Parts: sequence; C-alpha cells; structure tokens
Amino acid sequence: MKTFFEAHIWTLRGKLYRMAYLWVKEKEVANDLLQSVFEKAWQRREALQKMDNPTGWMVRSLKNECLQHFKASKRFEPLNEEEREEEVLEVQETDEKVKMVFQFLETLPEKQREIFQLREVEGLMYEEIGEYLEISLEQVKVNLHRARKTLREFLMQKKNER
Repeated sequence: MKTFFEAHIWTLRGKLYRMAYLWVKEKEVANDLLQSVFEKAWQRREALQKMDNPTGWMVRSLKNECLQHFKASKRFEPLNEEEREEEVLEVQETDEKVKMVFQFLETLPEKQREIFQLREVEGLMYEEIGEYLEISLEQVKVNLHRARKTLREFLMQKKNER
C-alpha cells in the first residue's frame, strides 16, 4: 500500500517539473528546484496530509523556489532581443501546431497565460489555481474565459490567413 506521500505528492513530479521548466527554461535548474520542493514536502509530510489542498501547497512552494532562484541569480530583467530570437528559433524546429500554441500564449497577458497553463496544460482545478495564485475563484474563471475567447479569435485569424 502506498503512503500518502507516494500517492498524492510524488505523483505531482511530472506536472511540477513542467511548470518549473516553463518558468526557468533550464532543465538542470528545474530539476534542482523541484528536488528542493520535494525535500521540503518530505519534511512536512505529516502537515501536508492534513491540508485541504496539498497540490496547491506544492505548486506555491515551487513558485517560491523559482522566485528565490531568480532573485539569487538576478534574473528578473526581461529577455533581451538575442534571447528572444533564440527562443523563436527553438520554436521553429517544432511542429506547426506547437508553434501556434506558443504564438497564442505570447499574446496573452501574464495572468491569463499562467491560468491557462495551469488549467489546460496541467489540469489543475479552479480552486487549486485560485489558491496557488492567491486570487478569487471568480478571477480564475474570468481570466480563463478571456484566455479561451482570445484563443478562439487567434485560431479564427490563423484559419483565415490560410
């Protein structure tokens, strides 16, 4: 029989890794940050078991680890033009549909992009997203609705361009 940690916390590793990688854009750093979060979770495993939303705690802990990493490495400044061009070149090597998704995500405001990622890619529940981002359930719904509406408009525009 699996322990609570194995059944509810350890199973989040793939989802959390993808989130960390999305934020830090470096595999090794994402792995290190994830390891740190799991170490903290292991130390607090009994408290996690009593929490209403341990997934939200894990996601929030990962976000805090990422912010600490950026603060320590002084990487809060926006990407320069060369770094943006490198990212565009990487995207061009991928499938056409993936490129469209990346283009779409770039058009969204940060809050909508984050909510869309958490819901549509990571599959978090609205309540988990609200707890993680420390916003109301209504704000989650409104931002997700706006992101989806923008996606429909984006796809219609792409369809008309063909």
